[in-house]
Amino acid sequence: MGTHLPATEFDGTAVDDQREADAEAVMGEPPAQMVQLLGPDGKLGFDPVFTGYAEKLTAEKLRGLYADMAAIRRFDVEATALQRQGQLALWVPLTGQEAAQIGSGRASQPQDYIFPTYREHGVAWTRNVDLAELLRQFRGVSNGGWNPKDTNFHLYTLVLAAQTLHAVGYAMGIQRDQKLAASSAAVVRSDGQDNGAAAPDAAVIAYFGDGASSEGDVHESMVFASSYNAPVVFFCQNNHWAISVPTNVQTRVPLSNRAKGYGFPGIRVDGNDVIAVHAVTEWALEHARQGKGPVLIEAFTYRVGAHTTADDPTKYRESEEEDAWRAKDPLKRLEKYLRAEGLADEAFFAKVKADGDELAAYVRRTTHDLETPDIRSAFANTYVEAHPLVAEELAWFEEYSAGFATEEEPARQAVTAQASQEAGH
Repeated sequence: MGTHLPATEFDGTAVDDQREADAEAVMGEPPAQMVQLLGPDGKLGFDPVFTGYAEKLTAEKLRGLYADMAAIRRFDVEATALQRQGQLALWVPLTGQEAAQIGSGRASQPQDYIFPTYREHGVAWTRNVDLAELLRQFRGVSNGGWNPKDTNFHLYTLVLAAQTLHAVGYAMGIQRDQKLAASSAAVVRSDGQDNGAAAPDAAVIAYFGDGASSEGDVHESMVFASSYNAPVVFFCQNNHWAISVPTNVQTRVPLSNRAKGYGFPGIRVDGNDVIAVHAVTEWALEHARQGKGPVLIEAFTYRVGAHTTADDPTKYRESEEEDAWRAKDPLKRLEKYLRAEGLADEAFFAKVKADGDELAAYVRRTTHDLETPDIRSAFANTYVEAHPLVAEELAWFEEYSAGFATEEEPARQAVTAQASQEAGH
């Protein structure tokens, strides 16, 4: 008897649309459609709400979006190779999801704060995180790799969905800071003193996947976000597979439809259309910054490769499904558009490739040069101030380590003495 493998929708939305239509028929509301501006054929369509946002993307910005996607894909290939060669303990590929990450990341503003999961390498790139530093965590030489205060891009969260709660809490903090600033500004106006321009309004983006959407943390975070009208955008990258579990096992309707239950907007966007993703995210962030509350974005995309380098997707999905999604490749569709509209020439694409190879060489060189930190740094970084229990544990470790040094010291001294004598001759 043959083995039946679960599969996701090949045509993109047919199954989900039917399920939503059935559900909406009971509620008496029309089903929502997926926002798509740039199709797989490279032709630009129209949307009554989001085309206006897309039109703000100049030719230079469009070329920049392509260059970003190409760079992060080249980085992903290099990081995968580094893991296969033993230089990284693990790697989490993003190939196929470049448009979802680059489009949303470039739509954010410097004052916005971003909470990623563990796959948002493209978003990290848009926030000027050094990609070589990002690999420190995957090499096992750092608990993070970068300082979030420098980029407003938080450290990766490996605990599934935990970052959604952190994001809402941070957004509520922003909300209260802004109210305090507004109150202070009112006092300033009343006494005629001006202390300078007010800080720009900010919002938070919380990234998570379709698998994490089944976690209670996501539900709780959305309850709090809605109750307090927090300025947060929930960005779900629906890449169709929670490791080996397909999306259609986790939800009966599009994930974006869940927002209705919390009382805020939910939008499904073609996650392989970087123009549409940018437009929808820009709209959602404006909505949040203006005090109108949270938004849920479901980026309908696909994880072309493995969940991690420890995963083998051939065990649970058919190659035909992967081929169907490769035809919707985000880089290829934007390249078609740029070429058709005369917005980029061969010299541009050649430079993009050269820049990607240069980035890969830098990442490889830097990764090889990473040094394993002294284990004593773990004791030093446990608390801000000295703690007697940590000091006691460090003393025990030093005593334990000294035992090995005592056994090896005579032999080491003999080798050193012999080397010295030989050097003297």
